[in-house]
Amino acid sequence: MTGDEAITVEVEPSLVIRVRKLMDKATATSNVHEADAFSRKAAELIARHRIDPTSLVDSDRDDLAVREIALGRGAYVRARLALLMAVAEAHDSRVVFATTPAGTVAYVAGHGSDLELVEVMYTSLHAQAATQMAMERRATPAATQRHRRSFLFGYADRVAKSFDDALRAARADAPEHGGVDTTGRSPARLERLEQVDRFVAKRFGRVRAARSAAGAEVGGWTAGSAAAERADLGRKRVEGRRSIGPG
Repeated sequence: MTGDEAITVEVEPSLVIRVRKLMDKATATSNVHEADAFSRKAAELIARHRIDPTSLVDSDRDDLAVREIALGRGAYVRARLALLMAVAEAHDSRVVFATTPAGTVAYVAGHGSDLELVEVMYTSLHAQAATQMAMERRATPAATQRHRRSFLFGYADRVAKSFDDALRAARADAPEHGGVDTTGRSPARLERLEQVDRFVAKRFGRVRAARSAAGAEVGGWTAGSAAAERADLGRKRVEGRRSIGPG
């Protein structure tokens, strides 16, 4: 989405298998810290070796399912959720979340191949955001946290718009715009999304809308939006990643 041409890189099949196993371990463990460690290692390998996220998708695992993604607790939870929802929406998946004793958990519903892409891309984009957020500091720890929170909200908003732009570009490229709807989705994709919606209704029943998140600071939002403009939504290398901490 940065406008640069994607570079095709030959990747060893064994490396793809290794990343898949890491993502599977992140999904399987009930330990939040272990899940985060597995996901971060997978994101690091994806970035270092410029792995195309689509190569990680197992086409034989396309049944409707729910994948749990731990969002932790603290000031950044709702912003992380906003980023996850941006990625999920672009990949025809839906997100429901709940507060548990271990922290906030997002339940992402969709087809297996889409869920794998959602998890890989969310992990990668969050890691890229964390790198930039670690460099954002203000006069006090509280001010820094508020700024970083706003940064992540602005980042998520820009990512959502970038995905939306890509869908609309697909619509513009479709012959006479007849093959897709106003969002850029083809009839086949719309049918997949309708299947997901029916699955969510059956799996979760009535879902209550969450209260709106607290307002964001303009400065942090603007900085986050600018960072997302530079973010790689594909295969570019992520370097120098640092954790933004448990907040």
